[in-house]
Amino acid sequence: MIKLCVFDFDSTIMDGETIDILAAANNASEEVANITKRSMNGELDFFESLTKRVKFLKGLPLLKVNEICKNLPIMPGAGELIEALKQKGIKVVVFSGGFHNATDVMQKKLNFDANFANILQHHKDGILTGEVGGEMMFSSSKGDMIDRLCGLLNLGKDEIMCVGDGANDISMFRKCDLSIAFCAKDILKKEATHCVDVKDLREILKFIR
Repeated sequence: MIKLCVFDFDSTIMDGETIDILAAANNASEEVANITKRSMNGELDFFESLTKRVKFLKGLPLLKVNEICKNLPIMPGAGELIEALKQKGIKVVVFSGGFHNATDVMQKKLNFDANFANILQHHKDGILTGEVGGEMMFSSSKGDMIDRLCGLLNLGKDEIMCVGDGANDISMFRKCDLSIAFCAKDILKKEATHCVDVKDLREILKFIR
């Protein structure tokens, strides 16, 4: 019986990559999108790719970041899926290698229970420094956080479902018995118990018992 569902954020709950959208607003779209693609395919270490990409956000006003994050596109079926899971008494948590600016806003919109992400550092005048810190900085971070939640909630692997799309989701997939690769990269599909290749999160309800 599933008691906890953990979702990746970018290209899973949110339809796109937050950092790519922010980079486009700072005239660094092509450079960052290329690094993102390589990272999600497992060609680059996640920490290295994250810190490289965030440097391209240097000089962006925090107010602009927050405005963009208020209007990020939601993946089709996300609201219905989360509502259905919560009706079953399942806790819904989001892990993101992205930023709280986006995940905190989306939590209010979609009503999931908690989220863990990173923080874009900024100067006192509200301008991004190009540095980042937080809870999801490394390729192992999502798996490590699953361990913490399991200890806190007293859960076993058979009570957890994870959903994601890229290489940095591998560590959490290895911590649960039900792992769903959603419109995912090949490197993650190899680690998944199930794959969904239709861009509709409601398809995941088929795997919940």
